Amino acid sequence: MRNTFDRKKTVRYCLWVYAIGWALQIAASIVTLRVSAAAGRLVIMAAMVAPVLAVLLAGQPLSGMGWKPRVKANIRWILIAWFLPALLTLLGAGLYFLLFPAHLDLSGAALSALAGTDVLDQLAAQGFTLEQYLGISAVSVLTFAPFVNILPALGEEIGWRGFLSPQLQARFGRRKGRLLSGVIWGTWHWPLIVLIGYEYGTGYVGFPVTGMLLFCVFTAAMGILADWVYEKSGSIWLPSLLHGAINAAAALPLYVCAAEGSSRLLGAAPNGLIAGIPLFLAACAILAKDRE
Repeated sequence: MRNTFDRKKTVRYCLWVYAIGWALQIAASIVTLRVSAAAGRLVIMAAMVAPVLAVLLAGQPLSGMGWKPRVKANIRWILIAWFLPALLTLLGAGLYFLLFPAHLDLSGAALSALAGTDVLDQLAAQGFTLEQYLGISAVSVLTFAPFVNILPALGEEIGWRGFLSPQLQARFGRRKGRLLSGVIWGTWHWPLIVLIGYEYGTGYVGFPVTGMLLFCVFTAAMGILADWVYEKSGSIWLPSLLHGAINAAAALPLYVCAAEGSSRLLGAAPNGLIAGIPLFLAACAILAKDRE
């Protein structure tokens, strides 16, 4: 891991990552509004390469980021990156539905709102019930989905974990550096939040500012976990697996959540204020053990 701060490269990286990322996110928003949500998601996925492109354009080689997965030495960290996001998501969703039981929707209406009004008919035509679909989705979250998500997540993690966070830790210390890199990661998503209500919708109190700020809290916490896994494993593949796992797990509670408006700020996904409590506590525990 790097421990020498390079101001010029860090500034260049930030300029490039915002320029490329925000341009692609604006394009994704236009495609979402004018073409379809599915087409917009493809452009959003393309935006995940912005951080690795920014690293290269900043003049930083990709060597030295830990390209060997070191599977035998990293079994513990592979399991943590693989399963911890699902566990934190489950605990957070359980807490949310315990506090708001009326938001638990097993009728399929929440899934239809997310995936399209005819999704239940499509499932029935394929011989699946809603319960079977949810079960299959849960199995995928716990098995192959995190690994499928590794490559797109890698495009981000090379930038956030492989370059920016070590640079900021070298400049500001481990705690402040981790937090600052996580906040920058969150602000990088702001065009999507402003233009298409990314993650929280548009009907909540204080739109879009409250969503923008809350998402930074989420990315700061996620960044701390990803930094921790990266530093312990020494491999860039492990935070990418963690990132892929949280992307896979986060959508599942929303399939059964009828929350609308400002309730979206609370949960049931782990970027909500209540559903995110297990994640926030895990991040705080890691920070508490940090040594500057």
